[in-house]
Amino acid sequence: MSVIVAKELTTALTALREHADARLIQGGTDLMVEINFNHVKPTTMISLRDVESLRTIRRDQSGMLSIGSGVPYSIIEGEPVLSAIPALAQAARTVGSPQIRAAGSLGGNLGTCSPAGDTLPVMFALDAMIHLNTVDSSRVVSIHDFMTGVKRSVRQHDEIITSIDFPIINGWQGYSKVGVRNAMVISVASACLVADHENAHVRIALGSVGPTIIRCREAEAWLKENHNLSTGASISLDVADEFGKRAAAESSPIDDHRSTAEYRRHAISVLASRLLRKAYQ
Repeated sequence: MSVIVAKELTTALTALREHADARLIQGGTDLMVEINFNHVKPTTMISLRDVESLRTIRRDQSGMLSIGSGVPYSIIEGEPVLSAIPALAQAARTVGSPQIRAAGSLGGNLGTCSPAGDTLPVMFALDAMIHLNTVDSSRVVSIHDFMTGVKRSVRQHDEIITSIDFPIINGWQGYSKVGVRNAMVISVASACLVADHENAHVRIALGSVGPTIIRCREAEAWLKENHNLSTGASISLDVADEFGKRAAAESSPIDDHRSTAEYRRHAISVLASRLLRKAYQ
């Protein structure tokens, strides 16, 4: 197996187009597991670790925070992400061990596209936009169009995910997940809730309970139509519990070696209810 260590994005893009069997590697926290178990056997690897343009965080005048696909979780845990997108910082803190967080990145989460990816529900709740580049073109794709199934996306072989744009929302946001232990765990169920107080709207996205991340559009609409969601509003326990049940009803979990579908639905109901109550304390 040959390894191409790219120093510039153009080098990586050129190599990717020239090698039809090449695999991209940033931190390797997902890919190396697949390789070690012989699930994939690449003959060419293209390392993005030293491409500095993928490891930047920028805030533009329109109120968007753009995070490079190679920025590690250990950086995302802190500022400026912590203040601007607290749910993303929370999700980053739940990923693996400190060593994993120092290597793993948003680009890797998107590249793998597992429904259990911790940062993906945050992207869905915030309507994130994904930037993809080739040697001679670029495009921007909504996260809702990017993920198409379990570990499947619209990314083409010769494309590299370069950055992710997040809007800065005026309101509360949070991320929670359930696993079989307290740390270093793949989620059994997860949820991200964003309360846009300025526009009186709540968004919620669920992970690990469907083939893709699920936005609970019906639960969101019910809440908006029937309750005050502006700054200073409060949510009763009954309303929060009903919201949790409605969110769980939109999930489509399965039984597997980590959990049962029944437990996953119950977990989502509890997570959604708790997050909403925190947003409107």
